Amino acid sequence: MPGRRLTLAERAQIEVLFGAGRSFPQIAEAIGRDRSTVWREVKRNNSYRCSNVAGGGGVRHPGRATTARPGGLGGLYRWTYSHVAAQRKAEARGRRHRPGKLVGNSRNRGHARTDGPLWPQVRELLAQRWSPQQIAAHLRAAHPDRPELQVSHETIYQAIYYQARGRMRAELDRQVALRSGRTRRRPQSRPARAERSAKPWIGDLHISARPVQAADRAVPGHWEGDLVIGARGTSAIITLVERTTRLVMLGALPHSRVSEQVTGVLTTLMRRLPAELAATLTWDQGSEMAEHADFTLATGCRVYFCDPHSPWQRGSNENTNGLLRQYFPRSTTDFRTYTQHDLDEVARQLNGRPRQTLDWKTPAQALNEYLVATAA
Repeated sequence: MPGRRLTLAERAQIEVLFGAGRSFPQIAEAIGRDRSTVWREVKRNNSYRCSNVAGGGGVRHPGRATTARPGGLGGLYRWTYSHVAAQRKAEARGRRHRPGKLVGNSRNRGHARTDGPLWPQVRELLAQRWSPQQIAAHLRAAHPDRPELQVSHETIYQAIYYQARGRMRAELDRQVALRSGRTRRRPQSRPARAERSAKPWIGDLHISARPVQAADRAVPGHWEGDLVIGARGTSAIITLVERTTRLVMLGALPHSRVSEQVTGVLTTLMRRLPAELAATLTWDQGSEMAEHADFTLATGCRVYFCDPHSPWQRGSNENTNGLLRQYFPRSTTDFRTYTQHDLDEVARQLNGRPRQTLDWKTPAQALNEYLVATAA
């Protein structure tokens, strides 16, 4: 089937057949196009006003009406057609100005590009540490019938890369715009070894013994946890993520991260929840959980341990820890300067972000829907 637009070869065929005296229906049949396509092509891209067509010269229909031949064909048959001039006109028409939604265009070469109409709104959400995918989904949901107010996440990424290289570097910090801080995509693959080691507090609480409900994320109440360490390893906080709803809780460790301190803060955090939402907790094999039995006794939440060097077994928690680096840069953060109130505010912001894995609901919405359903 012919393409949507005429090619240079098809225009050359039209020129030859037009000069041979064929009618528009005959030309259309010969090149496999609709008759109206050929008619519109000659109407739009004729060279009637060009006495000298560069590179082709153009042809006239031999049956056209002239002074010497008043009974000849009229209309478009009177005009001159050149495939070279027609191709040039079509290409020029295809390069018409299209203003960008995020990064505007400039007709004048050398002039700085302007901001597109959607950039202020996207920039505001980036400043709130929303990801490009979250922003794109939010705009689609907010303006379902207005495509001019929607933008793809790829367009947002491209705008970020452009702005970070150009004049808005001071206005848009890359660490805020993209939590990776990169100016280009860089794939990573870091294979890890799964080695077992003799750590007495693990016992038979390996992740393989975790209930099936925790593995399939079907029912809320199963958590993943870890410590996020501050600059120079001198401070830390607790991070907890619920596997089904991706709800986040953060715990301050102002004094130390010895096991007694960690399990004490974990106990306080879990007591914020209904009992049915504190079923299991998956942790790595760090010694900060050596006193996990006291935590389980106080809360009823059973602890399970991952394989060594296997962060993917706590994938939701690892992703959250990466998000937290937007708030707490690794090289400069001293967590001892943050109160529990400060951490609760950060958790509130994370729980208010829409997530693709939740069909663009927020973790707070997902948890609320579950609580309403179980209370009914």
